Amino acid sequence: MLLADVAIFALALYAAYLFRFDFDVPERFSSQYQGLLKYVLVFKGALFLLFGLYRGMWRYTSLDDFWRLLRVTALQSLILVSFVGFRFSLIGVPRSIFVIDWVLTLVLCSGLRLTIRAFYTRTFSLARQAPGRKDVLVVGAKDAAEKIGRELMANPAHYNLVGFLDDDPDLKGRTIHGRPVLGPVGTLGAVAERFGVDEIFLAVSEASAEEMRRMVETCKGTGLPYKILPAMTEIIDGKVDIKTLRDIDYLDLLGRSPVNLDTGRIRQYLCGQTVLVTGCGGSIGSELCRQSVRYRPDRLVLVDAGEYNLYQIEMELRHTLGFDRCVTVLGSVADAPLMERTFREHRPSAVFHAAAYKHVPMLERNPWQAVRNNIEGSRTVMRAAVEAGVERFVVVSTDKAVRPTNVMGASKRVTELLMQSLSGGPTRFMAVRFGNVVGSSGSVVPLFRRQIAAGGPVTVTHPDVTRYFMSISEATQLILQAGSMGDAGTGGEVFVLDMGVPVRIADMARDLIRLSGKEPGVDVEIVFTGLREGEKLFEELITEGEGIVRTEHDKILVVGSAATVRSQDLDSELAALSRAAAAHDGEAIRAILGRLVPEYSPNSN
Repeated sequence: MLLADVAIFALALYAAYLFRFDFDVPERFSSQYQGLLKYVLVFKGALFLLFGLYRGMWRYTSLDDFWRLLRVTALQSLILVSFVGFRFSLIGVPRSIFVIDWVLTLVLCSGLRLTIRAFYTRTFSLARQAPGRKDVLVVGAKDAAEKIGRELMANPAHYNLVGFLDDDPDLKGRTIHGRPVLGPVGTLGAVAERFGVDEIFLAVSEASAEEMRRMVETCKGTGLPYKILPAMTEIIDGKVDIKTLRDIDYLDLLGRSPVNLDTGRIRQYLCGQTVLVTGCGGSIGSELCRQSVRYRPDRLVLVDAGEYNLYQIEMELRHTLGFDRCVTVLGSVADAPLMERTFREHRPSAVFHAAAYKHVPMLERNPWQAVRNNIEGSRTVMRAAVEAGVERFVVVSTDKAVRPTNVMGASKRVTELLMQSLSGGPTRFMAVRFGNVVGSSGSVVPLFRRQIAAGGPVTVTHPDVTRYFMSISEATQLILQAGSMGDAGTGGEVFVLDMGVPVRIADMARDLIRLSGKEPGVDVEIVFTGLREGEKLFEELITEGEGIVRTEHDKILVVGSAATVRSQDLDSELAALSRAAAAHDGEAIRAILGRLVPEYSPNSN
């Protein structure tokens, strides 16, 4: 490789003289060329070695290699001109020689590398007739489609990229990596039949829910297998690989756009700090742990009442994510001595309070547990945090706290009130309110999948019931972002995540049945069972008297309320609530919750 470049250096310099003198080089300048050649070879060869131009593999030459060549050859020419000027004062040396030599060196060195890459690409392309090779069509023609197209072109033995489809009329007829944009998505069936397509890849990470449903229906109409490229936020370091393609999942039909995080602000309050997560073994808590370690905290304190869940997240952090600076605390958040000792010993600077019972019908039947865990446990952890001088305390709340019709929602609203009553001091409290997360423990999606796998029926409570949904990953990322907002010393804000458009549960059931390759009402029946105790037809994100204010993040809003909550106003009612819980008196618990949360309406749907 070095010898090939040395030959190019000599040729480029000689050609520069030929061009300068119209291919009739005088004898005096021929001698000058021979005298200058040894310096050119030494300078150029040394710089190519010094800047590592022989460390790469030429068969994988890229645009980055070209820019590196451009910089190195420009530097070579500057050094050569400086040397000749210093050594010979440029007397009798044509100045244009150096410019022509630089251009020819760049063109010839780049051309050599490009030729080698073309040779290997052509060699690999001979495998196109290999058995099992698939003709594929990519839906989409934006950034994600370009990346998957590049990967497909790099795997000619397994895939033949036919082209792209996109609804943007300006893109029709254009090419990406030499493959054309063949038309809009609506022509998918005709294009697939014309080119004998074997498989369809969707690279449309920013499509809306309606657009995604339309594309999935179009793909199903072709009868061909189809897969989707995950959202770019799920692909580590932006690396896209054929192996990341997967079957369409229900989350894809929600049409949630990728979350843009201000990672600098999150890193500022997590990096090098001690972070404590309650309920760390649950769906939200465990994902908060996974997301937090990306920002390099000094230590993670894991608190959970479930032994197995606690063990699972600890093993995942240590052995899968390679984070071994974690401490496990097995116990209930309502255990005041344990919480006080934990906070005193580890002195966390940030706390994510995700520990809570959340199953609505279960807590309707056992309301004392909602008091014990959701209310008393939250107050215990908050007080321990204040005493330990915690800087930030983030409460994971729910949309069921808005005009609650069940004990679970009312208990979470009381938790928000507790948080606001303790705000204003050195510990900055905030709550993050959002709806359902797809795939969390107790979520309806895993239940529907099990029912579909069993052949049905799929049970839905009411034809008109709607819920807000987002992914666990999106929810936790936004919780981390909300934790970075606001000024130190203030607090008590209730942040609301932008949940998009509510989803009708009956429509969700139909979508999941179709994604499993079956037809609702034909292969799998949907049965309506009636609303369960404490359930509402629809959820809300704000209540009367609250106003929504936009924050600097497009998916995070803050609830504005003129009401102030004092700790002493809550103490007597909370004491009565604790006595009712100790006596397992459900009616008394509901009555006290009604006084604490006036908008609580147990009989309202």
